[in-house]
Amino acid sequence: MKICIILGTRPEIIKMSPVIRACERQNLDYFILHTGQHYSYVMDRVFFEQLELPEATYNLDVGSGKHGEQTGKILSGVEPVLQKERPDVVLVEGDTNTVLAGALAATKLHIKVGHVEAGLRSYDRKMPEEINRVLTDHCSDYLFAPTETAREILLGEGIQDTKIFDTGNTVVDAVFQNLELAKDRNNALNDLHLEPRNYFLVTAHRQENVDVKERFEGIIKGLELVANEFGLPVVYPIHPRARKMMNHFGLKSNGIEFIEPLDYLSFLQLESKAKLVLTDSGGVQEEACILKIPCVTLRNNTERPETLEVGSNILAGTTPEKILECTRLIIDRNNEWKNPFGDGNAGKRIVEIVEEVQG
Repeated sequence: MKICIILGTRPEIIKMSPVIRACERQNLDYFILHTGQHYSYVMDRVFFEQLELPEATYNLDVGSGKHGEQTGKILSGVEPVLQKERPDVVLVEGDTNTVLAGALAATKLHIKVGHVEAGLRSYDRKMPEEINRVLTDHCSDYLFAPTETAREILLGEGIQDTKIFDTGNTVVDAVFQNLELAKDRNNALNDLHLEPRNYFLVTAHRQENVDVKERFEGIIKGLELVANEFGLPVVYPIHPRARKMMNHFGLKSNGIEFIEPLDYLSFLQLESKAKLVLTDSGGVQEEACILKIPCVTLRNNTERPETLEVGSNILAGTTPEKILECTRLIIDRNNEWKNPFGDGNAGKRIVEIVEEVQG
């Protein structure tokens, strides 16, 4: 049996790292195809090195672009690789253009598709990620549901029960495996002169937030209100594109500590020691929940409803006053909530299922 693992963004590398490690441990025949959706493989190589993963066999270096253009480039780049290698199964993870294009290319070549983190829904079709999730789920052969909620969603959409597998979420594996790796590195808190539990950590990058002046300005003002009320540093490792949009809109702030983007292990160190996280990232919502760090989500919806149910997360949207109000509500919440995303063995479980169903 030959497995092809397709990924194209840094969150996919993180969440696929436990699957890759499981393939290595089992000594399976597999290869990695990196589409370069966000960055070139050269720029992402540091991620592979930090996480101690083998190099990608194929690098498409597609780069950024409009959704149709980018998806088309990935589709046309993936197809000849699959025709050449003829894997038995293709594994994709999440909701990016890479995921949709990889699944489509494999399906059209009658190659089995396994979707890691299947069944997530925000029910907001304005989000391109939502379209990618739904279409990928409905053309996949094996759907690896991270939670019971995700499983019920898939069943409700008419997907056969025999295609759905309860595995837990690989983000749990990744957080604990990669925190171990982070212990051997310089301490990011020391480098930034931060004290554990005495700072807020921010990520805001989603297109629907940073590309809309009113929403991005609301986030910035909300973060300033939080900084002023609590008197703690608000640390925002700002993505170059978000910085570009700030400049484009003429947005400024004196109350926020903007820093350069961090490598993943440094970010994980900061995240694990923060007092509270404010984010529009789905993955960060999950990580904060697993790490027992309260989270304020800078969106009006989430495809991670389990975080709301256990009490680790609260939806604030992008209105300044609401961001402050939600921060007040959750900042001192008891963090004894139960992690809803599994036991940290999802990667191993997924590989074992693939081996079993592929025979």
